[in-house]
Amino acid sequence: MRLDGFGLLVEDMGAMVRFYRDVLGFEIKEGEDTNNVYLIKDGTLFLLYGRRDFEKMTDRKYEYVKGLNGHSEIALYVDTFEEVDAAYADVIAKGAVSVLEPTTEPWGQRTCYIADPEGNLTEIASFNRPFQR
Repeated sequence: MRLDGFGLLVEDMGAMVRFYRDVLGFEIKEGEDTNNVYLIKDGTLFLLYGRRDFEKMTDRKYEYVKGLNGHSEIALYVDTFEEVDAAYADVIAKGAVSVLEPTTEPWGQRTCYIADPEGNLTEIASFNRPFQR
C-alpha cells in the first residue's frame, strides 16, 4: 500500500472551505455548499468530507470531538524562521485561532500551532533551511 492522502470529516463545510482556502491558501475549486472537497497540496491529496455524508455512505454513526482537539495535525513547512513568524501573523490576522505562538524548540525547529474552525491543529514550522525529504 502507498499513502495517497489524508482528510478531515467536517461538520460545517462552508466554514472549513473558507478557512483552508482563505486563511491557509489551499487552492479549492469546489463551493462552500459542496459535500466533498478534493485537492492536491504539494503532491498530497487533501480532502474535506461532510460528516453526515460519510455516515450515510457507511450506514454508521460516529462520535466527534468538539472544540480544540489533539487527534491529528496538518504540518506545513516554510524555509526560514522568519517565514514561520510571518505566516503565523498572517493566518492569525485572517482569523485562525492561536494554539502556540512561534517558538524555537530545543531540537532546532521553529514551530507554531493554529486551529481551524472545528479545532483541528495545523503546525507551521521550519528548521531554517529549504525543505528536504
